Amino acid sequence: MGNTHARSPPDPPHASELNAYEAACLADPDLRSFDSNLQARTSHAIGAVAAGVEVRALSFDSLREVTGCLMEMNQEVVRVILDCKQDIWRTQELFELVEEYFENSLQTLDFLSALDKCLKHARDSQLLIHIALQQFEEEDRQGGGADKYARTLEELRNFKAAGDPFTEEFFRIFQAVYRNQITMLEKLQLRKSKLDKKLKSIHAWRKVSSMIFAATFAAILICSVVAAAVAAPPVAAALAAATSVPVGSMGKWIDSLLKNYESAVKGQKEAVISMKVGTGLAIRDLENIRVLVDRLEIEIQSMLQNAGLAVEEGSVKIRVVEIRKKLSAFMKNIDKLGVQADNCSRDIRRARTVVLQRIIKNSNQ
Repeated sequence: MGNTHARSPPDPPHASELNAYEAACLADPDLRSFDSNLQARTSHAIGAVAAGVEVRALSFDSLREVTGCLMEMNQEVVRVILDCKQDIWRTQELFELVEEYFENSLQTLDFLSALDKCLKHARDSQLLIHIALQQFEEEDRQGGGADKYARTLEELRNFKAAGDPFTEEFFRIFQAVYRNQITMLEKLQLRKSKLDKKLKSIHAWRKVSSMIFAATFAAILICSVVAAAVAAPPVAAALAAATSVPVGSMGKWIDSLLKNYESAVKGQKEAVISMKVGTGLAIRDLENIRVLVDRLEIEIQSMLQNAGLAVEEGSVKIRVVEIRKKLSAFMKNIDKLGVQADNCSRDIRRARTVVLQRIIKNSNQ
């Protein structure tokens, strides 16, 4: 005699999925509501079939009830799946945002080209001042009559005629570029907030797996009842075949779908953050450029005013001393502005490359 061990009865099919679904219902009020509606629809459909069996005739009305129930359950699930299934890398909003970002960066690079022309003009003015100061030193040593500083005055006239390198058109372009970058930053912040909300909602969408499982399980139950109620064996066999559907795999497929969607949202967020960082750098560089331009404006206006007074009043010696005081700071700020413009151009080109890499990387996944 061997030892006899009582064997526990085998678990019913999909027991683990059913237990997981029950736990999910307890944890999620939305899923509980879905489950309640599902149970009501299933009971109604089975009741319609049972009524047909009692009178020994499965009517078309009964089958219509079953069909309607299955369609309603599918609609509930499809509505949520469609949100996950869409390819967010092809959304019009993202496309327009990326397009606007690159357009803004090109406009900023165009502005930097205009700034480079202004700097060249400023350096030419600086050269004219140097020539005027050299002429002054020579003419002051030589002495002379009324036209003692004739050549100095001529160079000061040339400097004054060259005018301010930073025109009204330059400042108009600057304001337009700066305003566009600020607007871009606001749009990117708004898009990032939307993506953050999507990432949070993905965790809630995990309930879709449970919905799919429950809806499919209910459909199998209804089809089984219909199969048992239909007299014709071939029809019964065809309907009963529905019970062989791998219910658990549906949940795994949905879970995979959600993971892919979450990965796509995270990828889009990376691209948006890259554009946001690039835009922030551009704004900072533009603000630094504006500070340096304002300083140069003050210095060059002062020198132009002194040059004008020297030409008009003949007070050359006094005005040259004032110009010499401003020249050193003027030269330093020209150099600083040139460096800042180069930094801005480098930051913009680097940011464009990073954004492109992010988009290509995530689009290929």
